Amino acid sequence: MNATLVIMAAGLGSRYGGDKQTDGIGPNGEFLMEYAIHDAVKAGFNKVVFIIKPDMEALIRRMCGGQLEKTVLADGTMLQVVYAVQDFSSLPAFYTVATERTKPFGTVHAVLCAEQMIREPFCVINADDYYGPEAFRTIIREMEILPSDGHATMVAYRLKNTASIYGTVSRGVCCIEGRTLASVRETKRIQLFEDGTLMDLDTETPLEADASVSMNFWGFTPSIFPLMREYFEMFLRGCRADDLTCECLLPVMVNDLTKGGKLTVSALESHSRWFGMTYQEDRAPVAEALRQMHSEGIYPAKLRN
Repeated sequence: MNATLVIMAAGLGSRYGGDKQTDGIGPNGEFLMEYAIHDAVKAGFNKVVFIIKPDMEALIRRMCGGQLEKTVLADGTMLQVVYAVQDFSSLPAFYTVATERTKPFGTVHAVLCAEQMIREPFCVINADDYYGPEAFRTIIREMEILPSDGHATMVAYRLKNTASIYGTVSRGVCCIEGRTLASVRETKRIQLFEDGTLMDLDTETPLEADASVSMNFWGFTPSIFPLMREYFEMFLRGCRADDLTCECLLPVMVNDLTKGGKLTVSALESHSRWFGMTYQEDRAPVAEALRQMHSEGIYPAKLRN
């Protein structure tokens, strides 16, 4: 089966304080997204699409893209590597962007920027998250049997494995019924406390440590694009011109399409540890965790030759 890994790397990384997507966190300077690519290729993905800011292509090519283009897959073919730019030129003609706006329009818009490059089932991930090898093996198996119309899939993680002690995080808290995603509630200010408790600070509601959450690990078929495009255009029509930070987010879209009966999403739950760098203080523990995985043989001594 042909399967594409779509990596969303156009975020500004404002809370982290820089371009964390290109922070060499591994023991040999590897980016977090290089671990995702390594795990995805081993699982059977044969194409990678980077969604990037306009000025990032040369950097990504130099740091890892050029190396990836030389990757020979198990069947003897070469890994396809493609770049899609997320910028305002791809917005519908009816929408005028405020001159003061610099922030991208969110993850739905990011995926739409890669539409012309995708003709096969695809998985969407964040560039600055570590998902683990098992998650990619699990989702590609599900994608092999995914109906082509009106269906999608996701990997959900345990909230306790995804929060940061150093500040609040935004997560899509999931309600899963059997193996089906019933809803996703975007929760923007989740705080992990030193005693292990978690709280939604906006509503002052305690959260279960084992609650399932979305980490933007989605599996789609190309049939999602008409629905996604329609949804994004509706979002823009409701977005005020003076709102410089409004974003159209994948978890919100999936929830709305699911509630509207337009999309059925199978939920694949992972108990694996998730790593990410929301804040600068997260860097040291993530670096140590990666070092240990290299030393234990989960990853080779170097991801790059």
